[in-house]
Amino acid sequence: MEQVIHDKAKKEKSASQDPCGYSVADEETEWLQSFLLLLFRSLKRHPPLLLDTVKNLCDILNPLDQLGICKSNPGIIGLVGLVSSIAGMITVAYPQMKLKTH
Repeated sequence: MEQVIHDKAKKEKSASQDPCGYSVADEETEWLQSFLLLLFRSLKRHPPLLLDTVKNLCDILNPLDQLGICKSNPGIIGLVGLVSSIAGMITVAYPQMKLKTH
């Protein structure tokens, strides 16, 4: 995160020196890149959070398909169900991979 902040400060300094080369689109993509980088690093450092996130993303697809919000074919629904089940089995087999709530 410190590296991202340092790079951002460096870009802002160079943008203030050359205002025609910097646009709103650059600012939006920079924000998105910073967010995705932070998300990736957080999930990489906390495997239980990654496992729970993957399981929840898989679990949400079936109701969205049933409600007609996001249509998927039966193969995709079966695949995400399988991934969700495997993620659940991992948390049972390895209790340290279970997301702890306080």
